Amino acid sequence: MNKSIIYSTITGTIVYFLLGWLFYGVLFTDLYPESNSMLFIVLGALFYVLVFSIIYARWAHISTFKTGAKAGFILGLLYSLSMSFYMAASGVLDVERLITEAFINAVSAAIMGGVVGLTIGKTK
Repeated sequence: MNKSIIYSTITGTIVYFLLGWLFYGVLFTDLYPESNSMLFIVLGALFYVLVFSIIYARWAHISTFKTGAKAGFILGLLYSLSMSFYMAASGVLDVERLITEAFINAVSAAIMGGVVGLTIGKTK
């Protein structure tokens, strides 16, 4: 694993974790009223961002904030919709919440993806 993947994963994880706190801990507290384990939240963010870092650095050759944000928005939206439809099928998620979470996740992934792309570009 090269240094650009490591650095972009670290910076992206910090940004993604803080965005999660902002969206779910401050702005949309009714979506997830309490979290049980910060360790699992950090690990979830870490591995999610690692996927973006590997895709950006090895396959897509994304190295700017703008291209990282565009790809992040698309990947985040598609992933969020996929998981939300699974949750809706089990009766856990309603349509309004599905749309809200898809939007939050797409915006978070866009910002995080931009930071990952920028970090990769600066460390190559």
